[in-house]
Formats: sequence, C-alpha cells, structure tokens
Amino acid sequence: MTEALLRVKAVTHRLGLPGSPAVLHDVDLTVEAGEWVALAGRSGSGKSTLCHLVAGLGRPTSGLVLVDGRRADQVDDWSVVSLLPQRLALIEELSVAENALLPFALRASRGTDAAARLHGEAHAELLETLGLTALGDRSVRQTSLGEQQRTALARALVLRPRLTVLDEPTGHQDDDHVTRVLAAIALAREHGTAVLVASHDERVLDAADRVVSLHGGRVSGRTAS
Repeated sequence: MTEALLRVKAVTHRLGLPGSPAVLHDVDLTVEAGEWVALAGRSGSGKSTLCHLVAGLGRPTSGLVLVDGRRADQVDDWSVVSLLPQRLALIEELSVAENALLPFALRASRGTDAAARLHGEAHAELLETLGLTALGDRSVRQTSLGEQQRTALARALVLRPRLTVLDEPTGHQDDDHVTRVLAAIALAREHGTAVLVASHDERVLDAADRVVSLHGGRVSGRTAS
C-alpha cells in the first residue's frame, strides 16, 4: 500500500507560549495524490492553522505533518506544495502576470529552468481560466480584492504542484468568479494536483471528493461528496 501524499498524524498545535490553549487537537488527515479534500467548519475551528502547517509555515506542537514522505516544514518547493493564504502576500511593485508567474521565475533563477519551462506553458491557460488575461500588465495596486485573490490562486497553481493548499479561495469572489475559481482548481486536478481547501462555500464543498469537518480544532466528522 502506497503512502498518502499528505499525512497529518496526531497533530496538536498551540499558538504562542507553551501552555496556551490548543487550536488543533490530535488531528489525523490524509490526502491522496490527485484527491480534492475540503476542510469545513466555523471561523476559529482551526482550518487556517491546519492549512499553514500543511504548507510548511511552522511545525506542529506535537505530531507530524508529512508531504510526500517529508516533514512539511522542510519542503521548500512550490512544485511540491503551494499555498493560497487568506493574506494574499502579493508584491505590489509587480504586475498581475508577474505575481502569478513568480514561482516560475524563482524556479528558473535557481537553475531549474528546464522544469520551469515544462510547467510555464500552463500559465496562459490558467490566467484565461481565472479571467486575468486582460489584467496581466496591470499593477496589482490597480486591481480589486477579488482580482488579487485570483492572482494569488494563479501563483499557487502555476507550477502544477503535487499538492496545493487553498485557504478560502472564493472568499472575495462574486458568483461568476466562483465558477472561474472552481474551473481553475479542476484544471489543476486534470494535471495531477491534489487539493486541500478550507472553505465556508457550499459550492467548493460540493465539488470536493471528501469533506472533513473541524469543530473546536478537532476532526468532528467526515462525509463523502
């Protein structure tokens, strides 16, 4: 039996000093290659914290988060695992297209240009799917919050990573653009990307293969989509 692409094992996590209240309690979770798993739960249930740990932004207080057999905080490659955070972290001095292609540019600058060229061909289709083609040369300062969120989503998907972690990817989208976001995620899956997405949006939950519910930092139930 092959190891799951993502394996969260007995993860408990505290923010701040030792002894502070735990925001995650003994969480177990797996995501298989190519699978779409949604995290559901109220605000404060621990979804964003779990997303950050899976994306390698810190280590859990206890337990393990493994991506492709490695500790998540030791994976520094957006072709393996990428993140769309709620705080979008776009570079204001760059254009929409430059922000979206930033992982591609960084990969090329590290001498992995052959791999970057292989995946860089995806960018035009991705920008078109997300409705960003006409905005490519525009500074992100001159775009709406919804456009900025879709730019950050393009950045997360442009290298066709093995796993992408998306935190509320439709939070700033109107109905038409929710459809575009779902199409971009579906396109990524066609190319083999697994998806872990935290969302309150029923349309996102309905599209997932599985929904994992968090309540008070605990896995409280799982349902098949």
